[in-house]
Amino acid sequence: MTSSATPAAPAPDPRSGTRVDPREIRRVALSSYIGTTVEMYDFLLYGTAAALVFGPLFFPDLDPLVGVIASFGTLAAGYVARPLGGIVFGHFGDRLGRKRMLLTTMILMGVASTLIGLLPTYEHIGLAAPVILVALRLVQGVAVGGEWGGAALMTVEHAAPGSRGVWGGVTQMGAPTGAVLATLALTLAGLLPDEQFLAWGWRVPFLASVALIGVGLFVRLRISESPVFAQAAPAPVERPRGRLPFVEVLLTRPRNLVLAVVAGIAPFAAQGVFTAFVISYAIGIGHGRSAALTAVVVSSTLAIALTPLYARLSDRVGRRPVYLGGALAVAVTAFPAFWLVNTGAVAGLIAGVVLAHAVALTAMYAPMAALLAEMFDTHLRYTGASVSYQTATVLGAGLSPLVAASLLTASGGGTATHGVSWMLVAAGLASAVAIWFTGETGRRDLTDIDAR
Repeated sequence: MTSSATPAAPAPDPRSGTRVDPREIRRVALSSYIGTTVEMYDFLLYGTAAALVFGPLFFPDLDPLVGVIASFGTLAAGYVARPLGGIVFGHFGDRLGRKRMLLTTMILMGVASTLIGLLPTYEHIGLAAPVILVALRLVQGVAVGGEWGGAALMTVEHAAPGSRGVWGGVTQMGAPTGAVLATLALTLAGLLPDEQFLAWGWRVPFLASVALIGVGLFVRLRISESPVFAQAAPAPVERPRGRLPFVEVLLTRPRNLVLAVVAGIAPFAAQGVFTAFVISYAIGIGHGRSAALTAVVVSSTLAIALTPLYARLSDRVGRRPVYLGGALAVAVTAFPAFWLVNTGAVAGLIAGVVLAHAVALTAMYAPMAALLAEMFDTHLRYTGASVSYQTATVLGAGLSPLVAASLLTASGGGTATHGVSWMLVAAGLASAVAIWFTGETGRRDLTDIDAR
C-alpha cells in the first residue's frame, strides 16, 4: 500500500536529473528507520538505566542524589563522544560513501551494549566498574555519532525535492521508537522484585539488543548507495592537499555549522530533560517508577505519530516556520510542563511530559534531517550534518540532565524546578534565533547548494 508521500512511479528529479525509484526510497527509509531505532534503543536504554539503577550499582558510596548526578555524568560522557563519531565517520562517509559507515556503526554499538549488559558492578570489581562503564558509554557515543548522519543522508539524498522532509522524518522516527522500546524493556524488567531487578533484571534489555542489531544489519545490506553521493563521486571536489572534510567545514562553512549547532540545542535539551531527568525527578517527588516510565512511553509514542506530520508540513510551508514554532513552544511550555508534573497526579505527569516532549520538541526534531542535509554541500554533507547534530546533542541532551539535576540540588531539591524551566526557556530562544538567521532551506538543490 502506497503512502501519500510516496511517488506512484519512478520519476525524474527535476533538479538533479536522477531518477527516483519509489521502491528503493521505501527500502532505504525502512533501513534508516530500523537502524536508527536499534542504535537509539541502545543509546537511550543507557539513559533510562542511569536514572533507575546505575547510581546504586556503580556509585553506591555516594549520597543518593549525588549518585544520580554521577550516573548522569556517565550518560553525558556518551554524548561528549558523539561529535568525535561524527568527525570520524563523517570523514569516511564523505570520502567512501554513506552505506558502509552505517554497517560499521551498527556493529560497534551492538558490541558496546552487549558488554554493558555483562559488566560486573562496583560490588564485584570496585572502581573498575564505573571506569569500564564510562569507556563503553564512550564507544556508544562514537557509534551513534556516526550513525545518524549516514541514516539521515541516505533517506534525504534518495528523496525527490518536495518530499525530503517527510522521508527524512522517517529517520527521525527512529529516536522516539528507540526510546519507547528502551523504556518498555526496562519497564518489563522493572516488574521483577527490586532485588532481582538490581541483581540481573536490568541487564536483559541490553543483552536483547544483539537480536535487534542482527535485524538492522540484514536490512542495511540490501540497500543501494546514495545517488547524490554516487553522482558526485566520479568528479570529486578539488581541495587543498591534506585538508580533511572536518577542517574544510570549519574553514568554509563556519556560519552554517554554528547556526546548525545552536538550532539543535532546544530540541535536545528538552529531550534530555523529559526522557531522562524527568524519570528520576518524578520518582523523587513521589511518583511511582511505573508512572514515570509510562509518561515517557506515552510521550514518545505520540512523538512517533507526530513526526511524519511535522515533517510533511515542513515540505509544504518550509523548514523554518515549523522549526521556529517548535523552538518557541519549548520556551513557552517549560514552566507549565513542570507545573503539571508537580501536581502529583499521574495524569498531570503524563500531560506535562507530552506537552514539552511530543508536542513542542518534535516540531523541531521532525524536519531536522532534511534541514541539516540542505545546509551543506555533497562532499561535506556527512561531516557537516553529523558534527553539527552531534555537537548539539552534547550541549542539549548530554548536559541537560546533569545541569537539571545540579540546578535542582542547588535549589534545595523537592519541586523547585524553576531553574530547570529557565534553562529550557533559554535553549528555546537560542534555537529560535538561530533558525531565523538560517533562512529557508527546503527549496535548495542538494546537488548544487549555495551553502552560505
